[in-house]
Amino acid sequence: MSTNSDSGTAAQRPGLGLFVIAVACVLLPVSLAGPSVALPEIGEYLHADLTSVQWVINGYDLTFAAFMLASGSLGDLVGRRRVFRIGMAVFAGSLLISAVAPNMLILDLARSVAGIGAAGVLTCGVASLAAMFENPAARAKAFGVFGTSVGAGLAFGPFVCGTLNTQFGWRAVFYVPALVGILLLLASSAIGESRNPRAGKIDWAGTTTFTLALFALILGLLEGPQLGWGSGLVLGCLIAAAVLLGLFGVVERRVAHPMFDLSLLVQRRYAALCLAVLALVFGFTPLLVYLPAYYSAVDGLSAAQAGLVLMMLTVPTLVLPLVTGYLAKWVSVRVLVLTTVVLTGAGVAWLTVIHPGAGALAVLGPYLVVGIGIGISFGVMDGAAVSAVDPARVGMAAGMFNTVRLGGEATGIAVVGAMLAGVTGAKIAGRTGGFDTRYHAQELANMVNQGDMATATSSVSPSARPAFQELLSGAYTDALHIALWSLAGLCALAALILLVLDRPDKAAETAGEGAPVGDPAEAPA
Repeated sequence: MSTNSDSGTAAQRPGLGLFVIAVACVLLPVSLAGPSVALPEIGEYLHADLTSVQWVINGYDLTFAAFMLASGSLGDLVGRRRVFRIGMAVFAGSLLISAVAPNMLILDLARSVAGIGAAGVLTCGVASLAAMFENPAARAKAFGVFGTSVGAGLAFGPFVCGTLNTQFGWRAVFYVPALVGILLLLASSAIGESRNPRAGKIDWAGTTTFTLALFALILGLLEGPQLGWGSGLVLGCLIAAAVLLGLFGVVERRVAHPMFDLSLLVQRRYAALCLAVLALVFGFTPLLVYLPAYYSAVDGLSAAQAGLVLMMLTVPTLVLPLVTGYLAKWVSVRVLVLTTVVLTGAGVAWLTVIHPGAGALAVLGPYLVVGIGIGISFGVMDGAAVSAVDPARVGMAAGMFNTVRLGGEATGIAVVGAMLAGVTGAKIAGRTGGFDTRYHAQELANMVNQGDMATATSSVSPSARPAFQELLSGAYTDALHIALWSLAGLCALAALILLVLDRPDKAAETAGEGAPVGDPAEAPA
């Protein structure tokens, strides 16, 4: 996506246009993090298995990542406001379908389509801001509002959606954002139309192979604990993912206008930053998705209560990007990036203090450390990524970086979900002999991973339920600890690689230290 060489109609009401885009970009993280608190109720109401429930989040994140660059290119060609409006219509319509979905298949498909719409809203909303506010000072203020909106959606999404779920049921989690989206669609005429007359063609071959590869990888990861890692379907999916990723690489090297310019990864700093953002989203996003189910199953918290607890984790992400802008005047970008990875890894490792019945004070420290690390990254990572490449390739670098971020989120959610389900089942196996449950170990693991402890414990006699719940809670907690240590290790490894790949270079340091922390053409999703 590019914001250069724009042509089109300037916005008659740029203030209202900014408001529409800012509120739209509150909805996007809300639609990622918010529904996670409602997953236990969704699974129970629709009688769904664990894998189907996980696709509520994974389907949205997968298509969001896969269609970002294609949406940006389409906006450059046919008009950014037009694609923004189409994206918002698709997004709101899909949420309405999600709200009335009679079964998990319809819900999962609708969520996947919503991710496509979200890609158009984000990419063309950001590009429209850059076109509407050409004055540097006004543009900086506009993108400050935009960044705050994204942070607000992430910070308050779980609590707002948890409250909606508790008070009105899980369907309200989709109804309310859909209605807001419809209102934004009606007001979107305030956004000025713009396009890039020198835009290239859309890389449909790259988009298709990337989407299919990510889908096959996630499907294989989610089905692994259920069917066994040696099953034909799981092995077929993982092999297909590897083949499709290889094909994607071949396609991107041959097309005239690739969605991924793979030559950018040859640049050490840019490659290091892509690795860093992968580690960060692996360490953060799965917490938003799976901790609500843990609190529901182990501690019996409602969706609203779980969302309130998670605000200790998410609120720092709203505040720290603003602080980072000031820190960057005295602290090098390299040090800030390394600090984000180290803090996130340390916080995730510290979070292993979590256990059944742990109070808010027990997890306050680790939640704040993770939130601070991620908050700093929101203020520094995108600017560092685009500053690491030639100015003529900034648009491609920013688009690739956000695609890596969203693709990493989808993959991280799948990897951690597979670990939690598989390890919980392994911890339960062989230990249910003294209980009269009719469920197998993996079935019990799936139930507690969905937050449904009641169904699992109701399968044994009333006198045995306290001991059975203790067994299941302990297994689930052990699995969570193993996942947390693994994520902390990934962050530690990423930090070490950053030290090697992103070594100070006098020429680059001189050119890069004065670069802005955030790039107006892109912002964190």
